Amino acid sequence: MRLDAHQHFWALARGDYGWLTPELAPIYRDFLPDDLSPILSKWNIDGTLLVQAAPTVAETRFMLDLAHKTPFIKGVVGWIDFEAADAVDQLNQLAQDPYLLGIRPMIQDIPDVDWMLNPQFTPVFEALIHHDLVFDALTLPQHLTALHQLAQRHPEMRIVIDHGAKPLIAKGQITEWAADMTALAALENIRCKLSGLVTEAGTPWALKDLEPYVQHLLQTFGPRRLIWGSDWPVCTLAASYDTWMDTSEALLTDLSAEDRAAIFGLNAMTTYNIRT
Repeated sequence: MRLDAHQHFWALARGDYGWLTPELAPIYRDFLPDDLSPILSKWNIDGTLLVQAAPTVAETRFMLDLAHKTPFIKGVVGWIDFEAADAVDQLNQLAQDPYLLGIRPMIQDIPDVDWMLNPQFTPVFEALIHHDLVFDALTLPQHLTALHQLAQRHPEMRIVIDHGAKPLIAKGQITEWAADMTALAALENIRCKLSGLVTEAGTPWALKDLEPYVQHLLQTFGPRRLIWGSDWPVCTLAASYDTWMDTSEALLTDLSAEDRAAIFGLNAMTTYNIRT
């Protein structure tokens, strides 16, 4: 099975996408299943993982409703308010839906780089483990030290780093990011998404700009711990779905057919417990 393990849908009228403003004109409109379906068919992609784009439980319920109506959506990575007194109750209620496969706080937008280490969140992480859900880490390079501590604190929690932790590709900065990712890859409970890199590469970008970052991820995590995703429609700010797919295949061309199949589907299925 070929899977796109990171895509979004939104309906602007819902009103809780604070980051999505008219300045982002190419994506400032509704994006729903009918928009993505023909693209998936073109690339023989069997299913997707729908990921939150708003910091509200209401959006998570919106996504779960779409999953129940849309055959190609195989699961949802939602959101809960970690800081709320009823955070565990929120999670317990959402986890009753079999389409909920993970939770993603929007860490990249939180000023405190150590936010995830707050002791009051321990019961929430324990509930994630109890419900066998994935913690999607939407982090930037400055969050990786804290993420390493969190992963060591909860070794039974499956963690997936979104977008390779958004390295500063446009600035050509790799050394510190590479060292932090090497340390994280040494922990068995961490996986990493091969997604979202084109929007970090600046304009214009070229394949050679991405190659050192992808090669480092391959060398550290290996092809059996990397998970491909499009980050559509956000990716269209820098590249079409077709361009990102062609680029991904070029970046992975030296791998065996088995390793490519793992990155383009099997790894997501096993990490998120996706059922066909």
